[in-house]
Amino acid sequence: MPNPTHSGASDDLSRFRRLTGATAIATFALIVIGGVVRISDSGLGCGPAGSGTHGWPLCDGQVVPFVGGSTLIEFTHRVVAGVVAVLILLLAWRAWRSLRDNSWLVRGSFSALGLVLFQAALGGLTVEHNLHATLVAIHLGVAMVLLAILLAMYRATAPEPEPAAAAATPGLRIAAWLAAVLVLATIVAGGYVAGTEGEGTAVEPVAGAHLACGQEFPGCGDSLLPFGRDSLLDAQLTHRVLMFVATIAVLCFVGLALRRGIRGWPILTAGGLVLLQVLLGALNVWLGKHAGLIVGHLTLGTLLWATVVWAGLTLVEVPGRVGDAAPAPEAGAEGATA
Repeated sequence: MPNPTHSGASDDLSRFRRLTGATAIATFALIVIGGVVRISDSGLGCGPAGSGTHGWPLCDGQVVPFVGGSTLIEFTHRVVAGVVAVLILLLAWRAWRSLRDNSWLVRGSFSALGLVLFQAALGGLTVEHNLHATLVAIHLGVAMVLLAILLAMYRATAPEPEPAAAAATPGLRIAAWLAAVLVLATIVAGGYVAGTEGEGTAVEPVAGAHLACGQEFPGCGDSLLPFGRDSLLDAQLTHRVLMFVATIAVLCFVGLALRRGIRGWPILTAGGLVLLQVLLGALNVWLGKHAGLIVGHLTLGTLLWATVVWAGLTLVEVPGRVGDAAPAPEAGAEGATA
């Protein structure tokens, strides 16, 4: 007969997995909406810098403002952020209540909860300090780490082990995580570039680091990497260097995986996405400032990050899988054996 205890644990795990998947999707949407906020200059749509609680956590001094224009965009971002926070709170509650035997899921859920609370405070600081580029970059980086934690928990609750994990070597796993770290660094540098919007450069008086090299790529003026001319140019060049290195790292990881005979969709997709992201980044420079391209660049970068992280996760044996726990012996089984 089926063991009711084991069946109940499996049901709890399945519900937790579905909730984790929904939270990851909501987090992805939140990141993209954050990009829309940035490119539409709506980051201060709920109040100017230095407005205190009038601008955050309130919006224009109200819980639900009379929305319109930039206020609507910023308030939508905050509503979605609130939904993500509630979903993560539910994850932590479910992990503590029903899956406490799996310490990894409990730690992951509460780490995610800590990060989302930190994000909320960081969002308030970002508004209070007039969307400072460093705070914008950190805000984006923390969002990416949060997405990675959710993906890791989703992977840990998979009903079946991943075949690629058995074929992976330590070197391949190192290559995967090196690629992920470099992709994350590139995204954070890109967030800093976006945060400089409206600041002057040697090429454009109020273009920010985005057009610090004008419309030239991969070169920049009379050189490939003319570091040291001004801080905004250095920000753009740092983003480019990290992009080049991250692209090489991702392609090397894909090549190593294929050589080991690992051809799952995350591996192949990561290779295609990184090349497409380079092309989209180039178009962002060649065609000047276009809102759709910039949001698309962030969206594709987030997809690339999620795919590289997922590819790395498929190469790791998941410790303490709840689904692998042996069912408890049925009542009376020991007596029958004896």
